[in-house]
Amino acid sequence: MKPDMMPEKIQPTAGLMDAIYRHQRHIYDITRHYYLLGRDLMIDRLDIPASGTVLEIGCGTARNLIATARKYPGAKIYGIDISAEMLKSAEVNIRRAGLSDRVLIAQADAASFDGHALFGSHGFDRIFFSYSLSMIPPWKQALNTAVDNLAPEGALHYVDFSSQQRLPDWFGRLLRAWLSMFHVTPRCELGKELAAIARTREGTTDMVSVYRDYAVLGSLRFGVDHS
Repeated sequence: MKPDMMPEKIQPTAGLMDAIYRHQRHIYDITRHYYLLGRDLMIDRLDIPASGTVLEIGCGTARNLIATARKYPGAKIYGIDISAEMLKSAEVNIRRAGLSDRVLIAQADAASFDGHALFGSHGFDRIFFSYSLSMIPPWKQALNTAVDNLAPEGALHYVDFSSQQRLPDWFGRLLRAWLSMFHVTPRCELGKELAAIARTREGTTDMVSVYRDYAVLGSLRFGVDHS
């Protein structure tokens, strides 16, 4: 979906993200490698079924989409992002990786996207957020929209910043101050929100803290237990 075709209510958010990443996208993967920890751990946990479908919400430069496509060669890979600037880099990276036939991307709002309208999907087997929930203002709505777009026995996975309670206080303060410059806010109520969704929609959750509570990763599953 092109920026001028997006609903007016989400264009301001798209514009903000484009302003942030218009230049950063060129060095994004090099710099984020050092502090977006646990992304590959999350990808390992996806356990995508043969010929399954997976969607990343907030796919950025497509780093995770490419890694997922390589780990699960039978899967169909999709990604959405609200930033047209980031998607420019994603398109280039997907093409360079030789994955244009397997990895499809589109511009969309995490809080209101329609997987069927975008990709013809009737429900994704896996959907994941990788350090994107902390950048989505209506993050609770984004979680519910993601669940709405899951297959009946699908699973939602995530990795993001945690509360850093097991790290030195000075480190946590500096990290949060630095993240705020990029409109990033750790979602300390994520576990509670996922538990509420699980109760309402008859799902199960798991959450694990990694790197001394620097980050948290987990899942929300429905139907058959994929563990």
